Amino acid sequence: MPTVIPALARHAESQPMHCAIENGGQSLSYAGLHAAVTAAATQLQDAAGSTMALAIRHGPAWAIADLAALSSEIPCVPLPPFFTDAQQAHALRDAGVNLLLTDRPDFYALLLQQQGIPASRGDDIRLCSTGIAQFRLSMAPARLPPGTAKVTYTSGTTGSPKGVCLSADAMENVAHALAAATGMTPADRHACLLPLATLLENLGGIYAPLLAGACVIPAPGQQDTDASTIAGNYGATLAGMLSRTCATTAIMIPQMLHALISTLENGLPRPAALRFVAVGGARVPPALLARAAKTGLPVYEGYGLSECASVVALNTPRHHRPGSVGQPLPHVQIDFAADGEILVRGATCLGYTGDATPVGENWPTGDLGHRDAEGFLHITGRKKDIFITAFGRNVSPEWVESELMLQPAIVQAWVHGEARPWNAAVIVARPGATAADVTAAIAAANRNLPGYAQVRQWLPAREAFSGTNGELTTNGRLRRAAVAARYATDLEHLYTEYACEFS
Repeated sequence: MPTVIPALARHAESQPMHCAIENGGQSLSYAGLHAAVTAAATQLQDAAGSTMALAIRHGPAWAIADLAALSSEIPCVPLPPFFTDAQQAHALRDAGVNLLLTDRPDFYALLLQQQGIPASRGDDIRLCSTGIAQFRLSMAPARLPPGTAKVTYTSGTTGSPKGVCLSADAMENVAHALAAATGMTPADRHACLLPLATLLENLGGIYAPLLAGACVIPAPGQQDTDASTIAGNYGATLAGMLSRTCATTAIMIPQMLHALISTLENGLPRPAALRFVAVGGARVPPALLARAAKTGLPVYEGYGLSECASVVALNTPRHHRPGSVGQPLPHVQIDFAADGEILVRGATCLGYTGDATPVGENWPTGDLGHRDAEGFLHITGRKKDIFITAFGRNVSPEWVESELMLQPAIVQAWVHGEARPWNAAVIVARPGATAADVTAAIAAANRNLPGYAQVRQWLPAREAFSGTNGELTTNGRLRRAAVAARYATDLEHLYTEYACEFS
């Protein structure tokens, strides 16, 4: 099976002038990319034995640094742009990072100082005409499983997310399967819409196109995808970028797709070259897929998780069943536990940072589902309380609720955000507390939370959660389904009322 670095060398020889990365109208050929990665790998030779973190803006330099680490067998830790300073510091410590590469030296010098991480600045390097600062960190080494090529941190269900350790083989198996499943060729032009630090875009938007000899287009200015960036005229901007760059493929989260569809429904032309849009990262409402079909968008839902090196299953033009997340990729085998939990065998992770627990053959996903007679996988729910927002961010409601209940004005809280663009809460206020007191309390709690976990609107509870009304268990835990059912109509009205403000 071809791997990324040898494939890059082959394309540099067979199609040296073909576009490998296009950025802002400037093109980097396969010969140029291969030379840049080789040079960067040479510059990183002194980092052998280190663990390297990437905090570089969306663009060619990020891809070159990542590929150079892969080539040099240096474990790489992409820092998600949506992490708080504290979460980024946690990732640096948790993975035992010794080397930080960034094009924002002033910001990270201050972050490291404020977070108490000893660091010294080395000589700057240049990656594709971009100046990159090197910080050497004095960090206790972390126990990474042997063969770790990448440590990926997802959105973080809590303030201290786990680092998922992946091998190069696992990642390249997925990238190769995606290139084959989507029918990618050198004629394709993939628009990278998600942050490159997102594993899905890293594998599906960089590795897969480069394996196929296609062109990678990092979307200009696409550093993050949250409620502040996917708002206003984002859909028109996205449609214009896809049309202007003649993009043929892209990966989107549901809220991105919603913005694009709304724009097309208002009369903007569909990007003509677009032939495959993978949508995932969170549950995709069936109504959204139906709207996509009406606009003529070639949208295909998929499913995956970081512990399985991103994509597990994907609909394709040849094998497409709306309502499912597609058929498993060729290297994946799916089994089911007695309770219906999906078990994945194939490109699974090596383990978590600092955790010596052996990884079993079948990875328990925490998701419930079934396969139909034709082999399509259907997701029916989750075993745990974690929800996934419309932006693909994992959130533990208990984490947010605990922050809310630290506020004197709030006695109890229930938080919801499954497949929604922002989180809402049902609040039991302290006797005597006003609505203004609760709003201020939520604002105070939000200051301790990253943007994707913050509560944007709230509803007053009709009464306290209790065992008597069926909303608490005997040991005091929330019966989440009961609360959700009771406030379903009110929540729907809340999301409808504030749809324009927060979407």
